[in-house]
Amino acid sequence: MLRVQQLSVNGRRDRLLPATSLQVRRGELLLVSGTRQDQRTALALALSGRLKSSAGHVEWDGRPGIKSLRQASAVVDSPGVNEPEQHLSVRDLVTEDLSLIPRRHRGPLASKPWLKVNRFEDIAGLWAEQLPAGRRVQLLTALALANPQTDLLVVDSPDRHGDPEDWLPRLENLAYDAGRPLAVVATVMSVPAGWTGPAATIGHE
Repeated sequence: MLRVQQLSVNGRRDRLLPATSLQVRRGELLLVSGTRQDQRTALALALSGRLKSSAGHVEWDGRPGIKSLRQASAVVDSPGVNEPEQHLSVRDLVTEDLSLIPRRHRGPLASKPWLKVNRFEDIAGLWAEQLPAGRRVQLLTALALANPQTDLLVVDSPDRHGDPEDWLPRLENLAYDAGRPLAVVATVMSVPAGWTGPAATIGHE
């Protein structure tokens, strides 16, 4: 379980992330809304251990601190951080991302067989900027999960690329997958109409 209490991040002048509290379990998808992109990205990076908080408490499976959180988590498609370069081919993107997996878990991973096994051969020749919204989130989450250590998936603003039907079903399927249940957090501008699952708001407890 990811548990966050009064987590905040200071910027150069103003508070980048106002105090926010939330929790999410394995087998659960949590949507966290916030109107500002910089706050959504700051939260995504803090929840995945990529950005040190200024105040508050965060723990993963009862263990406080960034180290265990960072090892267990992956941040996906964060604007200005790790979103794919527009003029990078899907094949090169896959090669690049697979190379970042810790060597002890990497095995004989290579882009061509990975694309075939994971059924992305149809988009292998496209540029990142050409990816349809649904295929984009499928590809980037699959790459994040190529690391078997990943138990917490933090997806930054998937709604900036398309409608809820383009990304929400994929994230729900990943969270509720009985074979590999994940704790999934998605930062969004607003919670989609009709969503009845767990939700939180940046700046609220």
